[in-house]
Amino acid sequence: MIDKKTVEYVANLARIELKEKELDKLSGQLGDILGFIDKLKEVNVDSVPPTSHAISIGNVLRDDSLKESLPVNKALSNSPLKNGSSFIVPKVIE
Repeated sequence: MIDKKTVEYVANLARIELKEKELDKLSGQLGDILGFIDKLKEVNVDSVPPTSHAISIGNVLRDDSLKESLPVNKALSNSPLKNGSSFIVPKVIE
């Protein structure tokens, strides 16, 4: 179990102000969490392969294929301001 002094020290490092009642409650909860972690350390996981996710996941990607680009005049058709084959936008840098 974690004593109140340790919880108070960690709370001070984290700049968290705790009341006396909160220190009591938190020290008990942290003690329970560490006890559970100790219990997990007892489990034999020699035959379990290391994983990064609980379920197998994979990227769903389509094949990269060449396609015809959008024509310039169609891309610029809804633009309020244009200059030849370019959009004109307001200046955002001072």
